[in-house]
Amino acid sequence: MSELKIKSKEECKYDAIALGEVMMRIDPMDVPTPRARIARIWHGGGETNVAEGLSYCFGFRTAVITALVDDGIGRNIENQLREAGVDTSLIIWFNTKGKGKFSTDEKGTLMNGINFTYIGKGVIPSKTEYYRAHTAVRELKPGDINWDEIMPNTRSFHCGGIFTLISPTSSEVALEAYQKAGEYGAFKSFDLNYRSKVEPNKERARSINKSIVPYVDFLVGNQSDFFDALGYESKAVKEDDPFDIWLESYSEMLRRVAKDFPNLKLIGTQLRGALTADRINWGAVLYDTKEDKIHQAVVREGIEIADRTGGGDSFMSGVIAAILNGKSVADAVQWGAAHGILVQETPGDTTMVKQADVEAEIKRAMSGGGVSALR
Repeated sequence: MSELKIKSKEECKYDAIALGEVMMRIDPMDVPTPRARIARIWHGGGETNVAEGLSYCFGFRTAVITALVDDGIGRNIENQLREAGVDTSLIIWFNTKGKGKFSTDEKGTLMNGINFTYIGKGVIPSKTEYYRAHTAVRELKPGDINWDEIMPNTRSFHCGGIFTLISPTSSEVALEAYQKAGEYGAFKSFDLNYRSKVEPNKERARSINKSIVPYVDFLVGNQSDFFDALGYESKAVKEDDPFDIWLESYSEMLRRVAKDFPNLKLIGTQLRGALTADRINWGAVLYDTKEDKIHQAVVREGIEIADRTGGGDSFMSGVIAAILNGKSVADAVQWGAAHGILVQETPGDTTMVKQADVEAEIKRAMSGGGVSALR
């Protein structure tokens, strides 16, 4: 990874900025949504979860660029972001008075996105139901954000395949951002994160993502993401095949991606083998394209989890945190895997752990140790 250069902390205002949709999450906890009568309120979004992980867990200066309707739901989301240390000053607010470029009405013509996510239990899978068809962030167009003002002060920029496919213009906004990030020397990451509920047309998804990836330094996706979002197939692997068989198949595909997109410095993924809704096997790899070397995190088997949502995003934020701290690729994959599993041990989409917890989990996993009570 010798070609990777990261701007210094001293020359920038932000260590990381994420562009994407932020939704309010209604969590009925252990009761399936149709029978729920009480719930908890969280927030989340594939891109935002990365920025929040970098801020709360790893202590970096981050901001989220999104659009929200200026109502109680929007301000609740803002307050949750601020509690995690995320700068909210770059949010574009749509007023409800019908005045100005960024405006709507009070009857919900535009709205803040909401999802109901039941965490699942045992053989009952987790299930997310979205209400995002008329969100304010879908209205953003190229030219709405002053990237020439933001990117010179930014060390790294992140976006993902949820935002790029969410509206007819969102991919244009993302492409504009990546081009400016490259112009000003920011480290650029992208999570394929394909969701058929966002864009069922895989050919459209592939076309859009192929226009974005040439501007990216660090790309993340699992096997299905690389097929659904980019069109790359890998050799079929049975569910009960050992990790080494999966790694062999996946590695061959990664090398094809790297050959087609020589701009990529790192390609990675987390492997989540769901034994039940609340018990998983968890692994991760990072491919250093210039060294042609695959780095593997410790595989965690039979781990009980509380909430799988946000695990992949947290893997990504762990890797980026390590890179921003000047760590090696070998260290970065361990940081990503540890942060990803820890976030799945707590409720909600976003991180509730700190860097010391990540470092302790790496030490525990690498030594094969158990978990002791802290007294």
